[in-house]
Amino acid sequence: MLGTIINSAAIIVAGFFGNITGKLFKEDQQDALCKVCGISTLFIAISGAMEGMMKVENNALVGGRSMLVVLSLAIGTVIGELIGIERAFERFGEWLKIKSGNGKDSEFVNAFVTASLTVCIGAMAIVGSIQDGINGDYSTLAVKAVLDFIIVAIMTASMGKGCVFSVIPVFLLEGSITLLARLVSPIMTDMAVSYLSLIGSILIFCVGVNLVWGKKVRVANMLPALVIAVIAAYIPAM
Repeated sequence: MLGTIINSAAIIVAGFFGNITGKLFKEDQQDALCKVCGISTLFIAISGAMEGMMKVENNALVGGRSMLVVLSLAIGTVIGELIGIERAFERFGEWLKIKSGNGKDSEFVNAFVTASLTVCIGAMAIVGSIQDGINGDYSTLAVKAVLDFIIVAIMTASMGKGCVFSVIPVFLLEGSITLLARLVSPIMTDMAVSYLSLIGSILIFCVGVNLVWGKKVRVANMLPALVIAVIAAYIPAM
């Protein structure tokens, strides 16, 4: 659990740091910072997605896994829309806003949801938690903690206090996987991690879209696509 604790502590410290520095910026400067964060997120996501879809064959760059992307996103989104994951996230965010005394912060829920999705989606959280749970190796989560610190600090400075509360889903996700590591590890083969990383990168791209152009995509409702991607790793045709 040490890796989860380190990652969670990094997010909390980043939140306080971002909140203090954010007060130094004017509203238009905060908006510009938010868009810069979104553009950075887009390019990070594109890099991860291309790594998962492109490979070199006979000195030529060849694309693949298009069917995986289409089916995972389509099936996962339908499941997420039926369940209403986005709305559940928002209701929890509303509850946090009231309980934390931030009832007047109109951006609290959006900041919480956006930051939570950004730091939770991705293979590092799952692989790192498994390594921590089985071997006590928290190095991957320590690296993730550094990345999350930077992301959450910038997001908090531009979007507000809601970002720091992303520590809750991060702690629950990573902590649960760490505790259940021996059960989860046989499922997370190299292929499953690769598929998860690809779809996760695409979801992070959608988070970037929302940061730059306003909320256009209900990313939380797409989260089941990650599960579909892992299942797909066991289907030879994929």
